Amino acid sequence: MQQPQISIVIPVHNEQEVLDSLFKRLLKVMDDMQRPYEVILTNDGSSDNSEALLNEWQRKRGDVIRVQHFNSNYGQHMAIMAGFEIVKGQMIITLDADLQNPPEEIPKLIAKMEEGYDVVGGYRMDRQDSAWRLWVSKIHNMLRQKIAPQLRMKDEGCMLRAYSRRVVDLMVSTGERSTFIPALALTYAHNPTDIGVAHAAREEGTSSYNIYKLIRYNFDLVTNFSLVPLQVFTMIGIIVSMFSTVFVVYLFFRRLWVGPEADGLFTLFAILFLLMGIVLMGLGILGEYIGRIYMEIRRHPRFIVRDIREQNTQGE
Repeated sequence: MQQPQISIVIPVHNEQEVLDSLFKRLLKVMDDMQRPYEVILTNDGSSDNSEALLNEWQRKRGDVIRVQHFNSNYGQHMAIMAGFEIVKGQMIITLDADLQNPPEEIPKLIAKMEEGYDVVGGYRMDRQDSAWRLWVSKIHNMLRQKIAPQLRMKDEGCMLRAYSRRVVDLMVSTGERSTFIPALALTYAHNPTDIGVAHAAREEGTSSYNIYKLIRYNFDLVTNFSLVPLQVFTMIGIIVSMFSTVFVVYLFFRRLWVGPEADGLFTLFAILFLLMGIVLMGLGILGEYIGRIYMEIRRHPRFIVRDIREQNTQGE
């Protein structure tokens, strides 16, 4: 097989309804470009019929399709990182399997890469998501710009992106177990840019991102690339401590001047609960950072690939 110039990396988790359409559209786009390419798909512990469909398409187009199966669900970004570890191309494209970012947009990213950019991020034009997803995304983009201004990207939620081989190799070399790939790429990029890409409503299946996963996704982005949350709570702690000290001094002199009094007891409880809430929230954020340190020093595998299907693979 000719050495590929372009590698397409796709994470798959319970996408049996769209896989046939994905392959038909993606392979047509790449075949029409008439350039050597490969498609790497990582089955991220799917519980539906995705594994069988992936294996079937790999048998049909073993000249370009490579499939690896995780033994469990490790998350979208680890599935992409597993693909990065085995890519052969010099330009690497990431794409979600749900077809909300059309494969037909890939030539636009490749053309932009050939202008000399080493990271090309897509941002979704005319997004076809629900109103609450649009609202949450807008708020999160604003917060990310404030918390991590060094991450210059218009739409971190869009996974239709292109990377140079140099940037991908640097990302793989980090060995991080909890990361956010678009942001990590920007820390190694020399000449990044963004380009508008089409966005479509999901036609089949359901999104794998529930509320909990969206919260975890935001924590990964913020806590991996910024110390601002810790710094904010340090400042809050200093300010609250100053006001608390002044308040305690006031109560001390009031006790000497007025004497014992029961009035204001519930106000004190309210203040106490407020301070406890702030402390607990700060400990939670601190715990996120400590948890990541713990995961790194354990040195457990980031993911386990159970099976790999390539052109020369025979059976299980």
